[in-house]
Amino acid sequence: MEEDAKCYLFRASNIVYSMFLGLDDTDSPDGMCTTYLGALIAEALEEQGCVIKNMRLIRLNPNVPWKTRGNASICIEFEGSAEIASQTAERFISDYAMFDCQNTNPGYVVCETKPAPDFYCKALRGFCTVEEATAVLDGIGAVYKGYKNCRGLIGALAAVSAELSDKTYEYLAYRKPEAFGTPRIYDADSFRISAEETFPHCFDTWDFAAGKAVCIPHGKDPVLYGIRGESPEWVKTAVSYLRAEETDRFVIWETNQATDAHILPGNDGFEEGRSYMFDGVVTAAPKTQRGGHVSFFVGDTACYAFEPTKSFRNTVRKLIEGDVLTVFGSFQNGGIHVEKFCLREAAKKEVRVSPKCPVCGGRMTSAGKGKGYKCRECSGRVREVACCPRDISEGWYEVPPDARRHLSKPVCRI
Repeated sequence: MEEDAKCYLFRASNIVYSMFLGLDDTDSPDGMCTTYLGALIAEALEEQGCVIKNMRLIRLNPNVPWKTRGNASICIEFEGSAEIASQTAERFISDYAMFDCQNTNPGYVVCETKPAPDFYCKALRGFCTVEEATAVLDGIGAVYKGYKNCRGLIGALAAVSAELSDKTYEYLAYRKPEAFGTPRIYDADSFRISAEETFPHCFDTWDFAAGKAVCIPHGKDPVLYGIRGESPEWVKTAVSYLRAEETDRFVIWETNQATDAHILPGNDGFEEGRSYMFDGVVTAAPKTQRGGHVSFFVGDTACYAFEPTKSFRNTVRKLIEGDVLTVFGSFQNGGIHVEKFCLREAAKKEVRVSPKCPVCGGRMTSAGKGKGYKCRECSGRVREVACCPRDISEGWYEVPPDARRHLSKPVCRI
């Protein structure tokens, strides 16, 4: 009996549970990457007997002013021990996090109970506080730790509580440590071919208008490239075409990228720092501002296409008063920063040169806006307003891939 009891207690202490480890805010503009740290932690957990079930990359509100780069957090779903997970997370955060950066404030969360998605939704579309995060974590009995101002707890909790009604995948390839900070070596043509062979199942690999790869970062972080697509199979197919420097490791992340999950309905008004979609009519034609920015009005809402959106601004300049649009973008500093729009109904553009009179052949002049034309010679009238073809058709228009936000759904997915 005593031996049986000891054996039972030993087994009970090693029961395998499904757990969630969330991590955020370990990077900086000068290097490191939270997903890379997550990849290292997942490998270490496996070495300690844990079973990795899923790896999630979760993007949050892109408008928060304190984000380091892309406002991403990660969640590792695993079977194993909360103690092992928390000890491993602390060790890797201490060794790798960019603590010298003012905006780097790491946090990790380990929990057995998956929180309700409410917190994720708020962090995705609005703003959360550390106090709100810790209240939820205490309520579910989570193990957690925040560093410096503890802001990383917000993203870590949002990652473990995320529910994805729509999802995509990203194959993130990581460089060998000795290559960090050096120029990336890759064959550009192989990325173009990969995009040609896998689009639209994979997207944001190559900008065909600009003739360049857009899936390769330029900073000092460990990522060599990131291939985004509709399934793990498609991103692996895309990678099979690529020729680049030897990689150290890779992870296929399940993500909320390219889903428009951050978008709120906006026809009832806007709040600063949130992203919206809304319908309306162009009431002021586009104007090019100093610095190359293009502004226009939809109803009484100012909309902007900024210089980094490049050729998208030329499309915006083709809009005229009366065009009916659905606009997607973030509301900042009193205006919408446009991510994409749909031209639902194109207004007719009147001909500015007066036609010849069909009666006497004389030159006609305008009889007033929308009233047609009248002849100076014989007083003949033409009621129809002459129109010319538009250099834009009804449909969807978006910023180029290298200007697209991570969460914004590309037109190929609509």
